[in-house]
Amino acid sequence: MNRILIVKTSAMGDIVANIPLINDIHARFPHIAIDWVVEESFLEIAKLSPYINEFIPLGLRRWKKNPFSRQTWQEIGAFRTRLKSQHYDAVLDSQNLVKSALICRLANGVSHGANYSTAREPLAGLLHQKGYDITVKCHAAIRNRMLGAKVFGYSMPEDSPQYQLNVPAISINYVPENPYVMGFHGTARAAKLWPVDHWIKIAEHLKNKGLDLLLPWGSADEKQRAETIALASSNMKVLPKLSLSELTCLTQRARASIGVDTGLMHLSVALNIPTLAIFCDTHIWQAGTYPAQGTQAITIGGKPALPTVEEAISAFDQLKLSAQT
Repeated sequence: MNRILIVKTSAMGDIVANIPLINDIHARFPHIAIDWVVEESFLEIAKLSPYINEFIPLGLRRWKKNPFSRQTWQEIGAFRTRLKSQHYDAVLDSQNLVKSALICRLANGVSHGANYSTAREPLAGLLHQKGYDITVKCHAAIRNRMLGAKVFGYSMPEDSPQYQLNVPAISINYVPENPYVMGFHGTARAAKLWPVDHWIKIAEHLKNKGLDLLLPWGSADEKQRAETIALASSNMKVLPKLSLSELTCLTQRARASIGVDTGLMHLSVALNIPTLAIFCDTHIWQAGTYPAQGTQAITIGGKPALPTVEEAISAFDQLKLSAQT
């Protein structure tokens, strides 16, 4: 076996959860070239993995906005041609959706994925040439690792995940004045949000420790939310609009991170930053923090739950902060 393709297109948290699978395969078969199909908007995160031979960007989210344009169909055609041009010894669907299964079938190689009974979307399991019974009631990253073990015939790893992210050194347009904690307050679903007044109160606790709380944003709604939180105290800073690469570098230098169930929070864990995860509407067993050995990550809440400020402060105080860089 010389070359394989992994299809995991989105979202950011899922991209991070896919990296332990890649590291498992590389550790056992370092000679295998691994290619990765990933949504173009998350390419910066996927590129943190040092063991990828070639990235194949997918513009599906953009294509959906202009489905009948000539440029869209030209790009789709180029994407299909690129998938067909390279033979793969195995094509792994670690997303388990119909869209990812269809991408696997477009590729030049035998497709592997969860079967009808265990795929996130059952129809996806019918599309694969080789389907596997992948336990449903476990963490998403563990399911990814199970798929690799079944496809390549090695024992399911019992050790902690490895991320080993390769963060490039880049200049950032924002230079924090004080030691800081990243505050990942935004998320794709309103039910996952933690109340604004809770963020304000935990920021007061950080202020007493001499720490600023940096608030990134990616949309107009998130920016407005960040500005509302920041009005309450001078130690809360709304960041300028930053790229994912810039946010990664800024997170890597943080003393700690606090975040709801969002991709940036999971990225913080993968970067080995002490992290407090606040879950308001997500099953912890399914998508909680999945730290490498020696990484501090505490998850509070779950589904359904609304962690209190007191719970968050108590959990945060259990973290040993990273040294200032």
